[in-house]
Amino acid sequence: MKTVEVVAAVIERDGSVLATQRGYGEFKGRWEFPGGKIEPGESPEEALTREIREELKAEVAVGRLVYTVDYDYPSFHLHMLCFLCHLVGGYALLEHEAARWLDAATIGSVDWLPADFGLIRSLKAQGIVREGVTSMRPCRRRFGLRGHRG
Repeated sequence: MKTVEVVAAVIERDGSVLATQRGYGEFKGRWEFPGGKIEPGESPEEALTREIREELKAEVAVGRLVYTVDYDYPSFHLHMLCFLCHLVGGYALLEHEAARWLDAATIGSVDWLPADFGLIRSLKAQGIVREGVTSMRPCRRRFGLRGHRG
């Protein structure tokens, strides 16, 4: 089975994390942490910085590795390194349908991709995601831009 090496940004703000809804592909409509594939010659941190620029037109401060996911989908094995990150400035949705800041009380309210379940449990256990710090209001598209994967 093919292994796909990816990185994910756990973008944290005051006990909430930024979740994004996929806007394309087999898992369109499901929720995930933003990120993507590690290209040859890139470090995981470099890949994450590049992916967040491409997906969210944003800069992030990449922090520590908080979780590693190994998950078997029907057609591939996912190996995902998940880093705690903080936004530096604003963002715009270029590839996703929607985004929401979710705390411990609301993080289960969206339809997550199955590979993210263990990560979510870990974020709660580590105290990265806490209760009572956010509402479920959707984030607004800052610039109204959309992109696609070619």
